[in-house]
Amino acid sequence: MSNKLFALDIGTRSCVGIILEETNSQYHVVDMLSIEHSERAMLDGQIHDVMAVAKLITQIKEKLEIKHGPLQKVCVAAAGRALRTERSKVSLPINGKPIMQKQDILHLELLAVQHAQAAVAEKYKEEKSHYYYCVGYSVLYYRLDGEEIGSLIDQQGDEASVEIIATFLPKVVVESLLAALTRSGLEMEALTLEPIAAINVLIPPSMRRLNVALVDIGAGTSDIALTDMGTVIAYGMVPIAGDEITEAISDQYLLDFPLAEIAKRQINTQESITVNDILGFETEVSKEDVIEQISYAIDRLSQSICDEVLQLNNGKAPKAVMLVGGGSLTPELPKKIAEKLELPLNRVAIRGIDAISSLTVSETITKGPELVTPIGIALAAKQSPVQYMTVYVNEQPVRLFEVKELTVGDCLLAAGIKMNKLYGRPGLAMIVTLNEKNITIPGQYGLPPTLMKNGECCALDDSIENGDILYVEKGQDGERTTLSIGQLLDEIPTNEIEINGKTYKIEPTFICNGETVNKNHLLNDRDTIQFHYPKTLEDLLHYLNLTNLIEELRPFHLTLNGKHTFYPSFSGKLYRNGMETRLQSSFENYDKITVQMRGNITVQDLADENQYILNQTIPVTFNDKEILLKKSITVVNRGDQKLHEASTLYDDDSLSITHQRLQPFIFQDIFKEVDIDLPKESNGSFLLLRNNEETTFYEHLEPFDSLQIIFPTQKGSQVIK
Repeated sequence: MSNKLFALDIGTRSCVGIILEETNSQYHVVDMLSIEHSERAMLDGQIHDVMAVAKLITQIKEKLEIKHGPLQKVCVAAAGRALRTERSKVSLPINGKPIMQKQDILHLELLAVQHAQAAVAEKYKEEKSHYYYCVGYSVLYYRLDGEEIGSLIDQQGDEASVEIIATFLPKVVVESLLAALTRSGLEMEALTLEPIAAINVLIPPSMRRLNVALVDIGAGTSDIALTDMGTVIAYGMVPIAGDEITEAISDQYLLDFPLAEIAKRQINTQESITVNDILGFETEVSKEDVIEQISYAIDRLSQSICDEVLQLNNGKAPKAVMLVGGGSLTPELPKKIAEKLELPLNRVAIRGIDAISSLTVSETITKGPELVTPIGIALAAKQSPVQYMTVYVNEQPVRLFEVKELTVGDCLLAAGIKMNKLYGRPGLAMIVTLNEKNITIPGQYGLPPTLMKNGECCALDDSIENGDILYVEKGQDGERTTLSIGQLLDEIPTNEIEINGKTYKIEPTFICNGETVNKNHLLNDRDTIQFHYPKTLEDLLHYLNLTNLIEELRPFHLTLNGKHTFYPSFSGKLYRNGMETRLQSSFENYDKITVQMRGNITVQDLADENQYILNQTIPVTFNDKEILLKKSITVVNRGDQKLHEASTLYDDDSLSITHQRLQPFIFQDIFKEVDIDLPKESNGSFLLLRNNEETTFYEHLEPFDSLQIIFPTQKGSQVIK
């Protein structure tokens, strides 16, 4: 069973109607009718006179109905020359924000699309960017901190960016097209875009990974589409096409424009043509002469096309160029385009309907490149039709041009909602000073927008259907962060330390704006906080007010004969877990600290430290009793006070020390150690004995000498004991 398709290609110079029959996915072109506009009703693909275009459509419809019966529905295309292509890049700071998820990336992409939409509106002087449909966009790349990356999902860094290429269609183009069809009594069965129509029938998706240019050369404009990376990456238009060649022939041979158009078509099939100029002269000219006379126009056309192709393709030539449309039959055009793009001649080719698979054409219809677009409109509109859809965004109706699967994000763009205004703003930041270092405390993040579809929560990439009701509300702004001192610090140390057998709990102290506070104190903007915690054992003893122990550990200072010196061995000792350490050492939780006190420091200790001899001694026997004779060698005075060897010394004492020469002991030195009482019977005389031999008071003594004093009496000699 066959299915009849009616399609219209409404061009700048003419309107083409075509009838196709579909049978089991095979298509047959049954009939075609082309009628030129009688007045300037179209300009650059946009209908400027709806009444005039509707009148022409009605003529085609009525003539085709005579052969094929009533025609009520039609497939049409929006002109590719009306499409606007724009690249846009958007960067967002993400430092300190949560890991990026799919919705965050979609928001970034849509923000880039909206920037491109605004750029298009600015270029073409429209007042509002949502006067344009976004008919599709492709992501060129994502970047994280300036480096290209495959995906931003679950990534963290300082800055995320995306660059897209988006294509837009002015809404007025579609609205005027609908109005013309309605006036002609036709219902739009399906809608497509002219470049998409031609590409769909000539360049299948499997070939779109190649960088190929498709140029549709009509009468008034040449439409350009570029494929690469599996998609259509750009659309463009130059306002020069087949009429440029017709006008050149008209100028060279003084022909009326319709006669010049006939002559242009004849040179494609004849070696010579006959022309009648406005003066009535008939002239026969060869094909080569005509081409030579109009070569400047062919150059201008080819140069304009190549310039636009290079601009759309980032300054480089594509891999190949396909030419379609009636203007593609311009003599020498493929050769000149190949030369200007520096491509091999076989990489620039005119493609006709014979390149379309699964298609047959009635014998009454001349096959040519001018039929590619009309047939493509019928096939593309039927195979992948573009529908209109109406949804309601915050109770306002929004009509969308469905060239792809539409999402909630597309609706928001079409409604003119600013994507960068949807997310709540972050709360105000605080700046506090901690131990003289400024710290910025960011405010809380703004919340994402509330998105509802038909009363249920939805996401930006959720698909929509005709009649859906959307509600969007801006996300709540973030608040200033509420933070305590304890929360500001990653970790607050708390230790238990044992000092000389007593356990102490060590906690930090906080001073905020000059006042002592605890860790739960809430911070305010511009607060100044001092955080004190002992780092060394000396800090710890000061923190615990155990400064008396620090004094014990100080070096023991003395001034000897005016010279200041110190004695570490006289100081106390500091032990950490049984190992001797210093006051500048650190400590850890559960350490056991022992401070060993100085003890009593005497003159004898000082003499031992300095290797002084305080006294000279010698043992002797006096009247059979052992006696130690002692004589001072080193004299130590504290001011006017003479100190003995057991005298206590104090820190910072000032001492004078006098060293005396060693002298031998004599007999009379014995009287410093013993007391002698004279006998009552003594007559006053006495006898000194040393080792039982008589001696004198000045006799030098040797160790262990035996000394005696004998007093003679009336009864005999008496030894004084």
